[in-house]
Amino acid sequence: MTYAELVAQIESYTENSYSTVDVNTFITQAENRIFNSVNLPDLRANDTGTISAANKYLNVPVDWLATYSLAVIDNATNEYTYLLNKDVNFIRESFPDTDVAHYGKPQYYAVFNDDTFILGPTPDINYGTELHYFYYPESITTAATGQSWLGDNYFTALLYGSLLEANTYLMTDAEKMGMLDKRYNDAMVELLDLGNGKNTRDAYRSGQSRIPVKGSRGPA
Repeated sequence: MTYAELVAQIESYTENSYSTVDVNTFITQAENRIFNSVNLPDLRANDTGTISAANKYLNVPVDWLATYSLAVIDNATNEYTYLLNKDVNFIRESFPDTDVAHYGKPQYYAVFNDDTFILGPTPDINYGTELHYFYYPESITTAATGQSWLGDNYFTALLYGSLLEANTYLMTDAEKMGMLDKRYNDAMVELLDLGNGKNTRDAYRSGQSRIPVKGSRGPA
């Protein structure tokens, strides 16, 4: 489903027309509701960079929302060391001495502010970094192609999420809102199965998914 098709469906289902600002608000609110409810590959981003010796701060990407993992990379050996997430107080207390003699390979990181991580200990040399993080992908409302992963793969969830927002705006009666909420939740079941089930297991380690057969006695 493209952006134009989605807008047409929203206006058809609600029997109303909307300004671009209003309909885009419905859609982006639905997208964010979905993004915050399910873990999808489309919500993961990767950023590589460097940290310099004697600099204990690392800037985060502008679209960063939360961290999956942060690693420092030894540039000589290409060895990855994954850092443990702590709070700022832990790092300040664990590494109170900021003299160069106490620098080393970072072991921990903490969210210092919206733009920066603080590392402990302070890097002794230059390291590479690799950050896997959660972010909001580009909205279907602004994509040049008028398409998005949700629109292409799970348009039902996007449509009914948008309809919920539109009908909230219209102050629709409770019965219709309940019906839309059920259709949205039904659509989200499949998406949650993908994001929180299929994408977090593989057949080799976990075996194939099985549905119990009612009335089965199992092995004799």
